[in-house]
Amino acid sequence: MHDISDGLVQNAIKEPLEGSSALSVLEDVERVYVAKGRKVIDLNLAQDSVTESELLNLLLGRSGKLRAPTIKVGVSLLVGYSQEMFTSILL
Repeated sequence: MHDISDGLVQNAIKEPLEGSSALSVLEDVERVYVAKGRKVIDLNLAQDSVTESELLNLLLGRSGKLRAPTIKVGVSLLVGYSQEMFTSILL
């Protein structure tokens, strides 16, 4: 996973992040937004106490791979698809 401001993208099919290696996407991330069904989970990593196990539960899909799409924007990470999440955070 690369910062979107770099203009780089990692292909999840060719280079999937699986298991605990998915935690590497959290480097330099302060805020994590995760689309889960119709709701969006908003985590402030500096204030919220979240275990690695809980983070992996949010970041990984049923296949054990990093959920797609995963987008890093500055110090925020968006995981999963939600039109509402993208609109409110990216625009």
